[in-house]
Amino acid sequence: MSQNIRDVIVTCPPMLLQFDRFVELAAEKGIRLHRAETTQILSEEELMALLPDYDGWIIGDDPATRQVFEAGLSGRLRAAVKWGIGVDNVDFAACKDLGIPITNTPQMFGSEVADVGTAYVIALARQLMLIDRGVRAGQWPKPAGISLPGRKAGVIGLGDIGRNVVTRLQALGLNVTAYDPGVEGDAGIAGLSRAAWPERVEEMDFLVFTCALNAHNTHMLNADVLARCMDGVRIVNVARGPLIDEAALIAALQSGKVHSAALDVFEVEPLPMNSPLRDMERCIFGSHNGSNSVDAVIRASHTALDHMAGFFDAMTPA
Repeated sequence: MSQNIRDVIVTCPPMLLQFDRFVELAAEKGIRLHRAETTQILSEEELMALLPDYDGWIIGDDPATRQVFEAGLSGRLRAAVKWGIGVDNVDFAACKDLGIPITNTPQMFGSEVADVGTAYVIALARQLMLIDRGVRAGQWPKPAGISLPGRKAGVIGLGDIGRNVVTRLQALGLNVTAYDPGVEGDAGIAGLSRAAWPERVEEMDFLVFTCALNAHNTHMLNADVLARCMDGVRIVNVARGPLIDEAALIAALQSGKVHSAALDVFEVEPLPMNSPLRDMERCIFGSHNGSNSVDAVIRASHTALDHMAGFFDAMTPA
């Protein structure tokens, strides 16, 4: 390893929350970690002003655009790692053109995000959010929920998270249909049904989004698809906000077409104070936090630091 100390800025909120845990490990790899001041994302302008002062960047959900990387490259920036598995916010083509080595940390959070997605399914089925809010307000509500065994769930995405969601839902007795054009067959999961989106959505009691966001699936749940769904469908999104057309979802919640929704992610994050979603009492909202367990953050952060150190080592003459 090079004896040169490299300065690396961290803009990923889960890693920042455990920042002190990683400082010594980074130093052992020749990396001096720096903490960005952010709770979710920095703007392009903020990043363009910040990055030229650092050799490396551990990226969260920030807009890692060509313009941002060019600004960084005009200064000291020479390597980047996207913390986590989602890469829709990162212009990998720009990095290739600019000669900036970059990777992400895949296969890190399947179990953790699946736990949250499954918890949301259970909470929506039994309306646990209404009970909690009512008791806190001095009431004693007893809404009738629905039983899960025999119900049908569509899981959109059969990556690490999706496969973990499928097996959890099957263990609860649900019949699961998976949608993912990039995965053939049953993905090694016995009893799994397959369909091409949006086939058979009218059968589904639950739709659970676990897929990556790309140029082809933005607003894949839109007004037309929602119109095909059964009345009272429940929606869970632990993937990316723009997979769902929020305006269409709001209309469907208002009409009762959608019974309820659990959203860990949104089209705009943090959720704007004036969003009509805030008025939907049968909804549960997260803070794009599905992967954030102590154990998972340690795994992903160690991997990110390993990748970063490897990039710097490759730049050092033998």
